[in-house]
Amino acid sequence: MATTRTRNRSTADDIKAEGTRAAKQAAYSPLMEALARLGYAVRGLMYVMIGAISLQAAIGKTTSPADQIGAIAAIGHLASGRILLWVMLAGLAAYSLWGFVRAIFDPFHKGTDTSGLLARLGYVISAITYAFFALTTYGLLRGTSSNTGGSGQTIEFVSRLMQSPAGRIGVAVIGLAVLIGGLYQIYAGITMNFEQTLKPYALSPDEYRTAKEMGKIGTAVRGLVIGIVGGFLILAATSADPAKARGFSGALSFLGQQPYGVYLLGVVAAGLIFLGLYSLMSAAWFRFRR
Repeated sequence: MATTRTRNRSTADDIKAEGTRAAKQAAYSPLMEALARLGYAVRGLMYVMIGAISLQAAIGKTTSPADQIGAIAAIGHLASGRILLWVMLAGLAAYSLWGFVRAIFDPFHKGTDTSGLLARLGYVISAITYAFFALTTYGLLRGTSSNTGGSGQTIEFVSRLMQSPAGRIGVAVIGLAVLIGGLYQIYAGITMNFEQTLKPYALSPDEYRTAKEMGKIGTAVRGLVIGIVGGFLILAATSADPAKARGFSGALSFLGQQPYGVYLLGVVAAGLIFLGLYSLMSAAWFRFRR
């Protein structure tokens, strides 16, 4: 009997190990690499569009900056916009999948220490976020989603959540998590190595250095905007006023309303464009670190 149990346990372990090997092979496959490249390209296009619209807002060419959904909708209004939206949908779904791959299989070798686990948790949050963007893009294609972003959706979400028991606490917890996430991105932009997705032999030393600096600046700037979103969520919770909540575009608008806001919003918009360009470079010169 004991021999039978041992044999069954060994068979189960073998099946589990084989499943793990197969999953890793899929994660490092040429198909996964192609999907990752597509994801980086679409993310890059989205942030370039956010930055471009925000620059227009800074100089008064448009009424307000755009968030991710607003940027996707703006892309859909371009020539061949419906085709572009299908490409965006595929890329956003691919980037969501790539987030789970980074978190589970750790191709960037973040490890299991505190900083590594935080980075991998960030990949999970990124995966969930981009899955939401993909679903919204699908809704735009079907005509079932709003074709604009903005803080209205954030206010509506906060308002619904506050109607539930302990809703204000929930909003405060979410706001704190978003604030911490933003601060972590600022920290990552300042301290982390942004060469891990790039093929150094495909770039000249100056191009390589420029790409890394754009990744650092863009990540830190995005962290600033996300941190402001978190701060407004906490303010909404502590004041019991959902209208005080702001989304990504609302945070950008807040920056534009400050003293010298035109210049501040312009600098932040340029940083978001840098993030988009870095992501496009990652799509072109992506490499797996096995």
